[in-house]
Amino acid sequence: MEKVILDQKDAVDWVYRGEGAANLVLAYTGSSPAFMGKVMRIQKSQRKGKSRVHENEGLTAHERLLWREYKELMVWPNREIVQQLYVKHVMSPLLGPQHVDAGMRVHVTKEFLLSVEKNVTCRRPACRIDSSQVDVNRDSVLIISDHSVFMNGTLKGGPCITVEIKPKCGFLPISKFISEENAVKRTTTRFKMHQELKLHNQEISEYSEYNPLDLFSGSLDRICKAIEALYATPQNNFRVFLNGSIVFGGLGGGAGSTTVLVGEAFEDALKDVIKAGDGLCKTSFIQLVAETVYASGVLGQLLEVQKLDAYDIEGAIHAYYNIISQPCMVCRELSKDKLSNSHTLHSITEDESLKIVKDYLLAATVKDCSLMISFRPMEDGNVLSGPSHSTVYLGSTKQVFEYKVFFIDLDLKPLKKMEDYYKLDKKIANCYCQMAKTEHKADKAARRDAYEKVLT
Repeated sequence: MEKVILDQKDAVDWVYRGEGAANLVLAYTGSSPAFMGKVMRIQKSQRKGKSRVHENEGLTAHERLLWREYKELMVWPNREIVQQLYVKHVMSPLLGPQHVDAGMRVHVTKEFLLSVEKNVTCRRPACRIDSSQVDVNRDSVLIISDHSVFMNGTLKGGPCITVEIKPKCGFLPISKFISEENAVKRTTTRFKMHQELKLHNQEISEYSEYNPLDLFSGSLDRICKAIEALYATPQNNFRVFLNGSIVFGGLGGGAGSTTVLVGEAFEDALKDVIKAGDGLCKTSFIQLVAETVYASGVLGQLLEVQKLDAYDIEGAIHAYYNIISQPCMVCRELSKDKLSNSHTLHSITEDESLKIVKDYLLAATVKDCSLMISFRPMEDGNVLSGPSHSTVYLGSTKQVFEYKVFFIDLDLKPLKKMEDYYKLDKKIANCYCQMAKTEHKADKAARRDAYEKVLT
């Protein structure tokens, strides 16, 4: 923990950058060398009393059992510090330390957090304000490098452009524990099915054509198709920053389909970085992102960790009940003819149960993380800045770009969320199957009407 303490007077130097379900992200605009090129992650609290693991406590007894091989996580009674150590000691070795930044924790006063809450309210999306607020009962925040800038780029040199992508789950599950009524999970991506539920709940206004399997495919054409789809309907899965300021996508609540006006503004923003002809900057940028995803190979490592989920939640949930030594609520709902698979999971050893659940939670972290890729055009005489930087050539503009890739939002998932994951999975599959049936009936009715018109 850093000795610095941020007080009320320091709050003015931190501006709203965006937010997710659990954290606000603020960027530093002041002149202190200690914080230049940094962003701050501040925990939020739910307004409507949604139950969450108490963050001022460390790991629960069952979690200590689950993560016992990581001794560094055992000694801290504060969950916020455990979160940071999880990134450093668990996720960094799995994804590569050159692509993971664990950051540092810095002390803050309550007055600092109250001032931040007041300052950022006008920038936050209404849906986020309704559900959450800055948790002013914290005594520290997480400071990490601002991966939307090159430290010696925006401060001294040319422009820097950064894309933030939420890749989502990049494979179809094949677990034998997936029930027959949920067999659609083996052929349809989780992202596509979840879109139906989000539309039904009015969380999004339109459907995204993005397919994570394209992004993870290792095929340049399919990666390009995936980036195009993310650009067309960014929601909260695709954002672009220029010199640290957002120029495309939503701040915290997502964005709908990209309009002509938004596209023109984005095209204009790219002109300082992408040296393409009029109207061609966006196309060249998408090609640049696709080429970099393809050449860097970072999604291959991410996919490996995602695939630690070998049992699917329909299998892992049984191992969870083994660990907490509670009667299995899922088995209670299943009919006798469907219990044979789950019975095998209730007869495994404790170590086997722990491994299944630990691997599931590791996979859950990386299915929910974001990828940040920052670019800056290399001028003659530019020297590469560090081991995490590489170069990519953009043929359409004959430019060479230095780039860096980082994974962010690598949060430790609470063990108690296993039940929530199971319920959500069930809800997503049910909603998708119901929508498919409705559409099938509508198609049959339309075909019947057309046939009758032909006969008459």
